Amino acid sequence: MSTIALTATAPTTSATELVAARDASLVGIIAATAGAVAQDASRGLVAFTATGTATGSVATDVRTRQHGFVVDEPASLGGDDSATNPVEYALGAFIGCQVVTYRFWAAHLGIRLDDVSITAVGDLDVRGFFGLDDSVRAGFTEVRLDVRLSGPETAERYAELQAAVDAHCPVLDLFANPTPVRTVVSVDAT
Repeated sequence: MSTIALTATAPTTSATELVAARDASLVGIIAATAGAVAQDASRGLVAFTATGTATGSVATDVRTRQHGFVVDEPASLGGDDSATNPVEYALGAFIGCQVVTYRFWAAHLGIRLDDVSITAVGDLDVRGFFGLDDSVRAGFTEVRLDVRLSGPETAERYAELQAAVDAHCPVLDLFANPTPVRTVVSVDAT
């Protein structure tokens, strides 16, 4: 799915200790979750919720748990360019999930990972969004990830890590596979 560039580093002892502490914390979370789910598989089911309210020309205020952010479009797509647009957020969510999954699986597999940096580029043909050509899909036609890992492991160990990430990253799964979507529309009479 992605290419990996490796960088050899010689971290200081304090950096090594920080990585070890982070990994130990992740391993503890993995063990606790695995134990809870082993006792009751329904504990593995989680629902995430986001709500949004239209503001401005096409801007949206979005809330997730106690967090909030604004979604908008550039002027060329009808927005005020007051915030990141939806597909940029999707790429950001993809990068964020990849980083979490790389950290998680590095700790799980005992692979030393000092740093991870990712760039995502998504190709989108706006003819699909604007309905100018119904044979063109509305979403990305391709997403490319440039993953840069640093640490002291061999290329083979980082390839093992990449395989685990590709198999277990939830947002990669969303991008790579169809997800059923059910929409209910309610209309408030004015």
